[in-house]
Amino acid sequence: MAIPNVLTRTPGFLRSFYFYAGLSFLVWMLVFDANDFVKQYDMYAKLQELQAERTYYLDNIEMVKKERAELLSSPELLEKFAREKYIMKRPSEDVFILVPNQEAN
Repeated sequence: MAIPNVLTRTPGFLRSFYFYAGLSFLVWMLVFDANDFVKQYDMYAKLQELQAERTYYLDNIEMVKKERAELLSSPELLEKFAREKYIMKRPSEDVFILVPNQEAN
């Protein structure tokens, strides 16, 4: 007699096969599937990181384009850039590179 009393007190949807099938499908999709919540969160975090990198590189490209335009517009700036960055020299000059001493710790 205890079993019918328990069955009458439980809601009808808990006695349905479709409820358990739907619940198991939902658990499968949220936890065990290849595209579960953890994977979706990781992919979202990676997307945010890549968008930040994209913004950084687009800004960097703009800065390089401005520097290039400045260098190509002025021969003096181009010479200064070549001397400082690539250690270029005129044929009659000698270039000495000074490197600071590295103390052994």
